[in-house]
Amino acid sequence: MSDQEVIDLARREGRVLLTFDKDFGELAFRSGLPEECGIVLIRLREPYPTRMQERVASALMARGDWKGHFSVIEPDRIRMRPIL
Repeated sequence: MSDQEVIDLARREGRVLLTFDKDFGELAFRSGLPEECGIVLIRLREPYPTRMQERVASALMARGDWKGHFSVIEPDRIRMRPIL
């Protein structure tokens, strides 16, 4: 699937998309995702997949306002910007 097809699917299904791909940030704003959708960019470096899963799961469970935002999970913080 192309990136645009993934964005379109998220829009149709009202999903929050988790990604390691920085290109989705620009697509999210350019395509005007509705507020029931969101993008979470994961910017973590972990040598072990299990540790990465734990860190991402912990960050996702720490908040409930992912929809309507472009968010970036970084090692020491979570940045969120509304998609308007």
